[in-house]
Amino acid sequence: MTNRWSRDELEQAHENFTDTANRCAASGHWREWADLFTQDATYVEHMFGTFHGKEEIHAWISATMAEWPNRAMTSFPHAWCVCDEERGWWICRIENRFEDPGDGSVHQAHNLTVLHYAGNMKFSYEEDAYNPANFAPVVSAWLAAFKAHGGQAG
Repeated sequence: MTNRWSRDELEQAHENFTDTANRCAASGHWREWADLFTQDATYVEHMFGTFHGKEEIHAWISATMAEWPNRAMTSFPHAWCVCDEERGWWICRIENRFEDPGDGSVHQAHNLTVLHYAGNMKFSYEEDAYNPANFAPVVSAWLAAFKAHGGQAG
């Protein structure tokens, strides 16, 4: 199998993906992130279902990340990534990190993400796998710290 893309292009696309996700999470506007997907992309989210095409992906992510407390997840640092250069795939452990609740503590839970690169800085597939039971204690701890430091839900 020959490489369709250079390692440099794959790394640029991944860095752009990461930067865009963090920028959109901070702003609450997800159009730019959804535009990283091809028109016919597939997004598999084990908790919410499968979405087809960047418009369906945009509608889902915009609505989901506008809900409380999801909108307080303002960054998604990648703890590690592996690149399959022959296929153009990335497999990453991504932390879903909540904003500082007011005491400097870090509250996050991870998922494993598979991304298929399609060229031109776009991705044709994403799949996120995680254990929802790992998220519940993180959300509870963050909410308690947030409220303890004067934060208001909603």
